[in-house]
Amino acid sequence: MLKGDKRALSRLMTYVDNRHEDLMKIMKEVYSHCGKAYRIGITGPPGAGKSTLVDKLIHAFRKQKKKVGVIAIDPSSPFTGGAVLGDRIRMTEHGADDDVFIRSLGSRGSHGGLSRATRDIANLMDAFGFDIILIETVGVGQTELDIMAVAHTTVVVLVPESGDTIQTMKAGLMEIADVFVVNKADREGADRIFAELRALVEMASSTQKVPVLKTQAISNKGIDELICAIENISRENKAGLKGLLKEECTDIVLAELHQKLKAEMEGKGMFTALVKNLAEKHHNPYETAAEILEKIKVK
Repeated sequence: MLKGDKRALSRLMTYVDNRHEDLMKIMKEVYSHCGKAYRIGITGPPGAGKSTLVDKLIHAFRKQKKKVGVIAIDPSSPFTGGAVLGDRIRMTEHGADDDVFIRSLGSRGSHGGLSRATRDIANLMDAFGFDIILIETVGVGQTELDIMAVAHTTVVVLVPESGDTIQTMKAGLMEIADVFVVNKADREGADRIFAELRALVEMASSTQKVPVLKTQAISNKGIDELICAIENISRENKAGLKGLLKEECTDIVLAELHQKLKAEMEGKGMFTALVKNLAEKHHNPYETAAEILEKIKVK
């Protein structure tokens, strides 16, 4: 993978998505090659045109001769865990470009619209040599705050139909946005939400004012201005995501503990008898949970 083999990159991504038993060893080796890519999160409500916007951003960055990786987080089937939308279908024209790599991931029920694998996939793309990594989230509203832990810059995409800006504030999108984009700006109500966002940004206490832009992604309008805004954003608190390393470490530990504990409870491990008693209704779930926590010394 480090030598530029895309098949190897794909296989490692599959290892990540399936939580391969050697994943920790792999990622420890990969991480020393990370830190060069710039990560841009694209988030916002469903139907805002995020995938179309990502497609246009790919075109724009390729004109700059930059290599682009895309992680598209799809809603997952609750039964199979597989991705439903398949954003790669919308970006098929990039399939022949060796310097573009698009990977769809199922959110698999992750809170915040981000797959647990997103960080690791982004690190693989970084180590592979991509200059730009675009991360498009499911767009589930209030829990989109997770994107802050992965991206250097977060672009919040809204449309005239997104509702009033009070709802935007309630959803926490004011806090995570580095750039606001009112997409589908030719529609009725675009000027109103644009003006309201500008007013909210002006009233915000932050000294770094968040740019508010209009785009019509489907007709490629406003994309150059968006690229310019992303490039001009102050990176004082973003560069390297250094302030988020503790959170990343915590997430890795919790993910590993979750996998190991789940395997124990579903397999023939030390908790088999306890789970069997639960199934046969000899214990209630709280009693069983308390015994399990006691055995692993968690209070």
